Amino acid sequence: MPSAKRRIAASVAGACLAGMALVSACGFAEAGSGLPPLPAMGPSLRKTVAFQTGEQPGTIIIRKTEKALYLVTSPGQALRYQISVGRDGFGWTGTVKVASKTEWPQWRPPKEMRARQPELPAMVPAGPYNPLGARALYLSRDGRDTLYRIHGTNDPKGVGFDGTSGCFRLTNTDVIDLFKRVAVGAKVVVE
Repeated sequence: MPSAKRRIAASVAGACLAGMALVSACGFAEAGSGLPPLPAMGPSLRKTVAFQTGEQPGTIIIRKTEKALYLVTSPGQALRYQISVGRDGFGWTGTVKVASKTEWPQWRPPKEMRARQPELPAMVPAGPYNPLGARALYLSRDGRDTLYRIHGTNDPKGVGFDGTSGCFRLTNTDVIDLFKRVAVGAKVVVE
């Protein structure tokens, strides 16, 4: 095997092993199975609610203190999703847009996160064991990636608290539903 191909193969294998290590750390591996079982999609924590706002249908409003994401569906009504939000020191507010959407995204922890947690891999491949879960909506401000996401999780118990590095986390079941309903370019208001 030529040297370049060998390095690529080793890099892919390393990323897969890193992903598997994260899977094991999250408790998804079964002893002796060789491959971990697929993670649970988690329950739907979505509800249709009365919601007064001047924002247009299709707008996402995140209320961090409520740990809730609202998708405005019509005047006076929204879908409410339970979420996790940024832990102390990682919260933010402002208006951004959905720049892009990805199914089963790969995960590249930002360099700042890897500096805090050097054990993190440079990349976890796309697929069902990825920490971003089943779907990701990438947020931008003035055409620049914020590095924040609205994404799923392979740990359904990981929803409903302050625990992220600034992203907004839903169950995989709910992020798949939200993904289908939200257009690229949608406004996102973080309060």
